[in-house]
Parts: sequence; C-alpha cells; structure tokens
Amino acid sequence: MEIQYFSFLKHLIRFNRRVYLDHNATTPVSHRVRKAMEQVLKHQYGNPSSFYEMGRKSAGMVEQAREQVAQAIHADPSEVIFTSCASESNNAAIKSAAAHFYPQKKKIIATPIEHPSVSNTLAYLQTQGVTVEYCQLDKNGRILLSDLEQRIDGDTFLVCCILANNETGVIQDIQAVTRIARKHGVLVLADCVQALGKILIDVHTWDVDYATFSAHKLYGPKGIGALYIKQGSPFAPFLHGGHQEGGLRAGTESLHNIVGFGTACKEVNSLLADAERVREMKRNLIERLKQIKPDCVVNSPASEAECLSNTLSITFPGVENSGLMGMLDYRGIAVSAGSACSTGEDTPSHVLKAIGLSDQAARETIRISLGHTTTAGDIRYTAQVIQEYVEGRVSFVNMLAPAQLNETILFDEQTFILDVRPPDMRKNVKGLPNAHEVNPLHVERYLNQLPRDKQILVYCPGGGLSVMISYYLKAKGFKRITNLRGGLDAWRKRRNDLYEKYAGQNVTVLEPDK
Repeated sequence: MEIQYFSFLKHLIRFNRRVYLDHNATTPVSHRVRKAMEQVLKHQYGNPSSFYEMGRKSAGMVEQAREQVAQAIHADPSEVIFTSCASESNNAAIKSAAAHFYPQKKKIIATPIEHPSVSNTLAYLQTQGVTVEYCQLDKNGRILLSDLEQRIDGDTFLVCCILANNETGVIQDIQAVTRIARKHGVLVLADCVQALGKILIDVHTWDVDYATFSAHKLYGPKGIGALYIKQGSPFAPFLHGGHQEGGLRAGTESLHNIVGFGTACKEVNSLLADAERVREMKRNLIERLKQIKPDCVVNSPASEAECLSNTLSITFPGVENSGLMGMLDYRGIAVSAGSACSTGEDTPSHVLKAIGLSDQAARETIRISLGHTTTAGDIRYTAQVIQEYVEGRVSFVNMLAPAQLNETILFDEQTFILDVRPPDMRKNVKGLPNAHEVNPLHVERYLNQLPRDKQILVYCPGGGLSVMISYYLKAKGFKRITNLRGGLDAWRKRRNDLYEKYAGQNVTVLEPDK
C-alpha cells in the first residue's frame, strides 16, 4: 500500500512539473537584472536629458549600459544606440540603407530564413520599388556563398543575413558573407538576436555595418533593443523628435530597461561558459527522442559548430505539432512550432519550407530551445511526456473530422461552438453558424461564460491554434472538449454546401470579463 501511494505521489509531482523550453521566444528575467531594474524604478526617476544632478546621474547610467552592451559585442560605445526592440532595429537599419541608396541602387539580397521583422520589411520595400532577392541554402540552412557571389552586382546596396536562426539554430558564416559584400562595396546587416550569449559576438572582426540585438533573449527585460552602426555606415533617424541617442533615435530613454539590458550583458561570458552543459542536455534529449520515435528527423544542423547549443528543431512524422504542443502545455511543458512572432498564423514555417520541408512535415515539427536554468530532470520529464503522447497512451481532446461536422452538430443545443480565430481573420471570412467569438489571446477572461454541461466545439482557421486552446480548457476542468481538425479552412473545402448556406448566421461576440 505504501509503495502504491509513493508511486501515485511521484506521478502527481511529475504531472505538475513546470518546464520552460522556449527560450528562443523569450527568456525569464534574471535575478540580477530584476534587482538592478527595481533600484532604478524605486530611486532613479530623473530624465537623462535634464541637467540637474538626478538627470545627470540617469544619463550616466545610460552611458554605462551602452558600454556594457558594446563590450559584449566588441564594439565602440559610440556605435551602439538603444531602441525599443530588435524589430525596430532591423526596420531602422534596412529602411535607412534604402533611403540612402535608392533609387541609384535598388537591390537587397537576403536569406529566405530571416526573422519576420526583416522579411516583412523587405516585402514592404518591394512595394516601393526595391528589388529583393533571396540566396539559396544548403540542406542545413547555411547560405550558399557561391550563390551570393553570383547575385551581388552593381545595383546591390545591402545584404541581410541572420547570424543564428531562431527556429533551427543554424549559424551562418557571417565573416565570409561580409568579405564577399566588401568586394562589391555592399553593406551588411547581421541579425544577432538569437546569438548573443550563445556564441561569441565580434562585430568589428566581422566588419558588418549593422547588427541588431534584443535584451529579452538574454535574460533581460522586454521592450529594449540595440542597434550597432559601424562608424561611417549610413544611417538616418528612424524616429524624429528630440536629441536622444546622439540624435539618431528620439524619445525619452527607458532608463530601467536600458540598465536591465546592460546588466544582462555583464552575464554574457558566464552564459557562454554554460553553453557546453546546455549542448550536452540537447544531445541527451535527441538520443531519447530517437529511441521513442526512430523515424523522427532532426532539422537542426548536426555539426555543433554550425548550430546553437540550445536549439533543436525536430519533426515527428505522423504527429501533428498542434496536438503535441497542446498536450505538452497541458502537462506543464512550454515549446513552440517556430518563431514567436509568427505564432497564430496557422501556416507552415517559412524557415522549415526554405530548408526543404513539406507543408505536412512543417506541421509535424516542434522547436525546443533550452536555457541556462534547464535541468536534466526537465529533459527526462519532457521525453517521457512526448513518449506517452506519441505512443497513444494519452489523449484528452476529441478530434472532429471536417466531413463529420453536419447540420445536426451545428444546430445541436447541447453543442457550444467556440470561435477562437484572431479578430482580423474574422473580418474577411465568415465563421460557423451559432458560434461564440472570443479573443484567443485572452481566453482566460471568458472561462466563466463557457458552459461546463455542454460539448464545446473549438475551431480556428487551420486547426492549430484551436487544439492548443482545447487542451487549455481541459486543464481548466472542462470535460467535453472537441477540436475541429483542419479548422474552418478544411471544413469549407469539405462541406462548402453547408458553408454557403449557413456561414456567419447567429454569431455571438462574447465580451471578456474584467
């Protein structure tokens, strides 16, 4: 009896374990950073632009943080400006280069695995007449330097190259890229967001013109980024107003965030020293996952010199990532399918497609990104939960095939249809009849309005977001949850007759609880 009780208690503890494995999306703020920021918020409220003592002290703290960031990336402090985030930094660098050269030169070359803050900025510039070309990659996602050589010409003014990809962890030979660009007098932007704290950053040795960084990937706060601008490289203010940041970026400085960023950068060397321990845990996880599902495919480069120590992209053939992530979340484990800036789109990752994965394979892929707080126990627990799910030993959410969604279910008084599509998607496409619309970003604020005595049918555009929310509702005690497999898109294709007849009828928009 005592042994049985112990086993039950062990299972309960394991079931309630919280494991965070999405450090490429964001990192928890470290104790040292939080303490430094609290001191600023409590005691240092002076405006850095003011000339009295408190203002001068604030200005000194900004410059100290600038020196700390510059030291971490091997730059001169005068080459670093603070921004609100790396997305702003990427926008500022790209648009500034375009403004300087266009229309005399019209071409930008990039990799097809850039972060959305780069790729979407390039897409915008294309509407303004700029030509954008994307380099070919090898099977690991490394840029083919010979292809870059062929694409650069007299009309090219900028090459954009993400140093370390946020989804697969592949590391580019940025110095080789810069050497090619220099032969043609072309500028280089390196997105270094995922790399800082994981590999050595040396912008001077690499000879890049621009490099972008973000504190929240480095155990620092959100809402603060940095842009490195090589001395002599063209740059025009992205935000106009005051004289802050040497006149290059207007707006009163967010002092507590800047101090937090600087403090985080002081820990870079210790994070680099911890990289091998993290890599060993990743090796262990890969071995466990291969034993669980021998046909799984590791998309991250096998060469350790070409991949971040913490990042693992892995495909489980025949296992939809939305269901797997929902189950992991239900069991307290946080992973992702790709970039956090693309979450909710329900479309296959552009990064995975760029390295050759099919749409289906991309939807069977998850990204696991470890951190310096990850433990061997976290790895064992994660592998065990994945094994239980892959082997079919657990299944909590019913899946409804599109062909099964008929008039009987649509108009059943015991069925509560929950529309969790993002608001912007509802504007252009009508949803299921008798549906109740909620904002998927704030599902927790609608829980009191959802019936516990009815079957709740959850749907979204493609079926990925809804299955995550379905598992969340299960975790909140709702017993009868069904997810529409393939979402509204699949149902429209399979039962277009019903869609044309009933779509958009009797829809209720629920207001979130305060």
